[in-house]
Amino acid sequence: MSPFFTRLKAVASPRIGLGAMNLSHGYGSPVPEPEALRALQAAFDMGYRHVDTATLYGATANESLVGKALASRRDEILLASKCGLAIDPEQGKRVIDGRPATLRRQCEASLARLRTDHLDLYYLHRWDKTVPIEESVGELGRLVEEGKIGAVGLSEVSAATLRRARAEHPIAAVQSEYSLWTRNPEIGLIAACRESDTALVAFSPLGRGFLAGAVEDPARLEESDMRRSMPRFSAEHYPRNLRLLDDVKAVARELEVTPGQLALAWLLAKGDDILPIPGSRSVEHMRENLAAEGLRLDAATVARLDTMLTPDQVVGSRYGAAQQAEVDTEEFPG
Repeated sequence: MSPFFTRLKAVASPRIGLGAMNLSHGYGSPVPEPEALRALQAAFDMGYRHVDTATLYGATANESLVGKALASRRDEILLASKCGLAIDPEQGKRVIDGRPATLRRQCEASLARLRTDHLDLYYLHRWDKTVPIEESVGELGRLVEEGKIGAVGLSEVSAATLRRARAEHPIAAVQSEYSLWTRNPEIGLIAACRESDTALVAFSPLGRGFLAGAVEDPARLEESDMRRSMPRFSAEHYPRNLRLLDDVKAVARELEVTPGQLALAWLLAKGDDILPIPGSRSVEHMRENLAAEGLRLDAATVARLDTMLTPDQVVGSRYGAAQQAEVDTEEFPG
């Protein structure tokens, strides 16, 4: 059993974790700190134990927020963060840097912001293609040896890159977008993960709010909301995608659950090694998401959902050209 699964079991964590990003980054204005702190504390109280953050989120503000909210409960949570992708304070833009010295420096800074002496899981947020993956992973392995991190993870990588990386050091988890409307990990990544007892941590398991029915009109989103630049949410593509959601909503009504809960239950049905980390800015939605932990779909329902929102039906890529160039994931034919 990998260190990740061992730690997950030790903290009696539900398989559904909490992505903290939404509170500080990506979806418009950050949640005011007092409200965000209350939300994180409420999430712990309702049962979340796997909490995910990153150096990037809120230009480090999200790590500081998580540290402030949960430091007193550190031993009771599985704490994950990420390195290798950050906001340059001078340029104000995203910078991918996988050089060993940078990763070590970012780890030390993350530990300070999170008010802890170790991280249970530390991901390389993006593979810096100017640095061999073995060099970046090798440095993370040295941080494991020093006790600063418990296990190494990767984010947004292909099966081939995972295999290269794990030849250098065991990889406990790979974080990848995976949901009813983003099936890319099924091309090869899930199989590669299962070769080496690597967890697949599914970010955006609710399709960035789409699967929960939370986005009726992307044009009404804040100007700073990342979804406004994503092709699937464009004025050209979104109406067609929204019509596809009707079938999912119909199944949810039959089962008397919300569409978001149904989407999470579908992921849970894909294997015990698939761990969704939905994010939310709302305590009510956090509670709704966690309640999906108790849902069990029968094989017929899973098969029925498998035929919905398939790659040949969904229109628009998940990222624009610039962000797509940053990732290393397999893609379905366009």
